[in-house]
Amino acid sequence: MITSANTGAMILNDLQPTLFTVFIIAGFFLPLLLNYGLLEFIGTLFSKVMRPLFTLPGRSTVDNLASWVGDGTVGVILTSKQYEDGFYSKREASVIASTFSVVSITFTIVILDLIGLMNMFGQFYLTIIVAGVAAALIMPRIPPLSKIEDTYYNDASELEETIPAGHNPFSWGYKKAMDKAEHSPGILSLIKEGIKTVFDTWFGVLPVVMAIGTLGTILAEYTPIFSWLGMPFVPLLEMIGIPEAQAMSETIFIGFTDMFLPAILIENVQSDMTRFIVGALSITQLIYLSEVGGVILGSKIPLGIGKLFVIFLLRTVITLPIIIVAAFLIF
Repeated sequence: MITSANTGAMILNDLQPTLFTVFIIAGFFLPLLLNYGLLEFIGTLFSKVMRPLFTLPGRSTVDNLASWVGDGTVGVILTSKQYEDGFYSKREASVIASTFSVVSITFTIVILDLIGLMNMFGQFYLTIIVAGVAAALIMPRIPPLSKIEDTYYNDASELEETIPAGHNPFSWGYKKAMDKAEHSPGILSLIKEGIKTVFDTWFGVLPVVMAIGTLGTILAEYTPIFSWLGMPFVPLLEMIGIPEAQAMSETIFIGFTDMFLPAILIENVQSDMTRFIVGALSITQLIYLSEVGGVILGSKIPLGIGKLFVIFLLRTVITLPIIIVAAFLIF
């Protein structure tokens, strides 16, 4: 049960080497993002956008870009470090980690390949972006995320985001970035910080991902719990007109354990529409214990497994109707 190919062996042999490598790369590249002015520059430029739309500081834009280009776990690690350094409040760190640590384009291609819809990358990714942005607009404004305190790690104080007179966002962001770069550490300190980050994530996060991921895949593989949870959705999906609704219902909640399980379970379904919906939903649900969820639990970000499951459910409720509408428009 623990070591079979679809449970512990999958987490150990398929996922852990990937995370092991990602954490090495992230450990040495994160100081470049954090210490040399990029966050200050981007943060100032986007503060007028991120705060009113997503209730977040402008510097969180970089977390999002790191996730899209690299991997969702990189975004979580970056967010955790910023939270520990006093740049994000508890609420902001929780919102960023559970809303903006999106799946990278590379992983999206893997999902598309699994469900056999590589010819639909444009429509598929556009659907994910629209559904993901909708969730990002709504989630910070409703519990449990809206109820998390805006207090800071180690009693740090809130950072001032106002632009002084005589400056525009570009000039002030440039000045802040140059000031940060001037006081940044040299190459030896950079290497030292990178090594510390790598070992922190290896020994602090990988064991949590291994344990939680294995437990989740055991529940998915050896118990009918996720099939039971999906059963009430069968009549609704049939009423909407989703082909092979029974097969789809079994995948709705199983994504909480691992992002790839829904795509693996649905790959033999004949309907392109059903495979499209399941594949897109597995990405927009975002919180899966075998990777992003496990990394959040292993970090200092104040989100426990109960809140993560509620966030997973809310993201499902918000994004599934958008994905279904998109599927009917496309197919």
